[in-house]
Amino acid sequence: MYLAYFGIAERPFALTPDTAYAFSTRAHQEALNTLLIAAEEGEGFIKITGEVGTGKTLLCRRFLATLAGRGGDFLTCYLPNPNLTPRTLMLSLAEELGETLPASADPYTLHKTINQRLLVLAAENRRVVVCLDEAQALSLESLEALRLLSNLETEKRKLMQVVLFGQPELDTKLQRADLRQLRQRIAFAYRLRGLSRSELGFYVEHRLRIAGHVGPAVFSSAAIRRLHRASDGTPRLVNILAHKSLLAVFGEGGARVERRHVRAAERDGDACVAPRRGWLRWRLR
Repeated sequence: MYLAYFGIAERPFALTPDTAYAFSTRAHQEALNTLLIAAEEGEGFIKITGEVGTGKTLLCRRFLATLAGRGGDFLTCYLPNPNLTPRTLMLSLAEELGETLPASADPYTLHKTINQRLLVLAAENRRVVVCLDEAQALSLESLEALRLLSNLETEKRKLMQVVLFGQPELDTKLQRADLRQLRQRIAFAYRLRGLSRSELGFYVEHRLRIAGHVGPAVFSSAAIRRLHRASDGTPRLVNILAHKSLLAVFGEGGARVERRHVRAAERDGDACVAPRRGWLRWRLR
């Protein structure tokens, strides 16, 4: 809608986790470094937690892309849907590892097939890293199935490493007494934080530049301050509010996002997910 108006080729604040727009905040870079060090160590579980919208999925994709660029040393498995029974989880993992099994396969066959495949990969000096997104939704039974799979090892190292990406509820779940064995196997952990105020301005300009914008800053310093206050630095909320702010400027024929445009975006519903009908006709104060 406003792309040509601002001289950009695509929406700079889309909510999809596009790695082309990845911005290395201090928190994200620290988290990525933690993941890469842990992957090299090859021991235990890794846990990355953060509030909704802090960029866990994007971080996961950056991590997977980095491992993919290491010359085949790693075989990565990505399981984006955690709402799986232990059987479906095992079947999905086997498929990610290159094994096709019938849905009727019994637990013994599933476990044996996965173990044999992991041994073959270990003999090829390939490390297996399994990433589970939205891990706070995993059932207790599925978490226990993962723990049992993590028992698979040679005399030298584990055959499989598991990375759990989840909301803070994952931390709460792992405090259960019946999950203490899994909790003790978490060798590395990191808690994602939002953008700092100083980072937010660079983040906004970075995304506009990647989208093709050339020229003076589109967001005033006052608008950036309001964006940070309204979003608490959460990237998803920043994107939603920035997008709506651009819509507001476009709607009134302006040239720059000011504090009042961000305030209007804030008023457009607490969830900040879609503009209401007639939103652009609001009087901006």
